[in-house]
Amino acid sequence: MQIKTVLATGVLGLSAAAPAFAQSSVQIYGIVDAAVRHTNNEGSAGSNRGTVTQLMGGGMSQSRWGINVTEDMGGGLKALANLENRFGADTGLPTTPYFQQSWVGLQSASFGRITLGRQYNVLFDLVTSTYASYPYSPYFDAYKPEIGFALGARADNMAKYLIEVGPFRGALQASAAERSPTGGMTRGGYLRYAQGPIAAGVGYQNYQFGSGRKIEAWTLGGSYRVGPWYFNTGYGQNKVDAGLTATDRAVLSAFWGGGMNGGFGGPAFLAADKREIAKLGVGYQVTPQLNLGAHYFYARQSGPTSNADGRARFLTAAADYAFSKRTDVYIEADATRLSGDVSLNGANGAANGAKSRNGYTVGVRHRF
Repeated sequence: MQIKTVLATGVLGLSAAAPAFAQSSVQIYGIVDAAVRHTNNEGSAGSNRGTVTQLMGGGMSQSRWGINVTEDMGGGLKALANLENRFGADTGLPTTPYFQQSWVGLQSASFGRITLGRQYNVLFDLVTSTYASYPYSPYFDAYKPEIGFALGARADNMAKYLIEVGPFRGALQASAAERSPTGGMTRGGYLRYAQGPIAAGVGYQNYQFGSGRKIEAWTLGGSYRVGPWYFNTGYGQNKVDAGLTATDRAVLSAFWGGGMNGGFGGPAFLAADKREIAKLGVGYQVTPQLNLGAHYFYARQSGPTSNADGRARFLTAAADYAFSKRTDVYIEADATRLSGDVSLNGANGAANGAKSRNGYTVGVRHRF
């Protein structure tokens, strides 16, 4: 992500009470992304063949703006803070909550980094840094089946610790539920190895619902770079305790659902207690400006009864052309195929019985 320093070193160190060695910077960064997307089989049950063409406030990336703060306090110790808001460039409306990231922390070369607040979870951190689908994005926001396995990608009330030793990086996270009816307690961690063209890692995280029952998730995968080529592969799994309440299932639906995450619906969607996904992708940098990529995902879900079973195959391909370091245009095409007692959701968000969908997206993105 391109970052522009707008308040130079010393902005936060101007206080007379601050130590003389404290040096600080405040940086504003962001992405504005807008795209036209067309999909078929978006109608309601019984007439599901309708199409939808829409202007999206994010195609390759979700639009966002944020503030990074770094204070060098000397002796290798730094204070860090981040606020990040995401919004739709088509409407200007922000996502909920307003700040998708809001954390503060300390970092040292000797003890690592600890951060407190709402932030990315360890599943998202591992996949993004190690075997992301598109290394320059790292996901195609309008169509990203893998995100439906990341337990929401972020967590509230989180303490996260990260340390790097040579080619190894490890992280741990813990979140408090704070008596929320939807739960929110998490525990997790990952271990990553990266050296030369190879990167690989494994991660685990759970989430405790308001009832005390849990969903457990883990992932492993890796990537390899050689010349203009980028290869990646990965596996993810979610497993849910039996006996979830209606409130628990609403949280689970938010984790798993959404057209961009595969569009599962029908009787099987929340009857499942286990979901798995495997992915294989390739990228090729044709020129310094032009990147091509293609990715295949296979997902399946199962449960205590046969109607919970379902299969899905996702295929997506994209071309991205950079006019400059900040501005690029892209085109993407995708196909979804389902089998079993699952179906796609229509434009109204309800299952419509369709078993296939094709889509394409054309957009422009500017980073600052």
